[in-house]
Amino acid sequence: MSYRIQSGDTLSALAQRYGTSVDSLMKANPQITNKDLIYAGKTLNIPGSRDSFESGSQGVRGGGSSAGANNSGAGDVSAPPGGAGPATRGPGGSPFDIAVAQLGKNAGSLKLEGSGVGADMEDWVPNNVNCANFVSACLEQAGQIKDSQHSASVMTLQANLDRDPNFQRVSLKDAKPGDVVSMKVGSGQHVVMFAGWKDGKAQFIGSNNINSDGSQRISYTSMNYPIMSVHQYRG
Repeated sequence: MSYRIQSGDTLSALAQRYGTSVDSLMKANPQITNKDLIYAGKTLNIPGSRDSFESGSQGVRGGGSSAGANNSGAGDVSAPPGGAGPATRGPGGSPFDIAVAQLGKNAGSLKLEGSGVGADMEDWVPNNVNCANFVSACLEQAGQIKDSQHSASVMTLQANLDRDPNFQRVSLKDAKPGDVVSMKVGSGQHVVMFAGWKDGKAQFIGSNNINSDGSQRISYTSMNYPIMSVHQYRG
């Protein structure tokens, strides 16, 4: 997530607000050389609450989200969450299954791939804000939206789905894997896809800020941000 610094902001206060640390903020913003000196009007990259990323033979664990605040942990990507019924499908398949196939990839390298999801992602999008870019590409690959509906903006994608008669807003309790979940995160937004339930908590899959430099990687997450909408494909 990107945040525009306001008058009176401090790194320590922002770290507390977004559930991260001053050190993580400085790693994600190398232009800041003095932790006690930031300037109003400048853009700040907000990393996840953990700035680590571990990989292993059984999969990859990610521990962040678009901003890191109220993040209750992430799932093991070697096994998807369950308890949500079958995933939604379009003419090209399930956007959830398509997203799962990208787990562990950095958004920055994925969007440069010449085929599949990467080919549908806009390569100009900064590496720390690819959430809508990734979700749009998965929906395109599944045949649930057209290229003209693709957007790297959470709010624009949400509006495009609202106008599409093949999508309907549902409550989180009625969500199916692959449903598009738009969230309010501080002064910005984040979008992911519903992935199921784990220990009574909703799980999501998407492009999340879990790398130490604040950039995004495809991962499962569990987040407690206010939900703006859940769009379910009914086409």
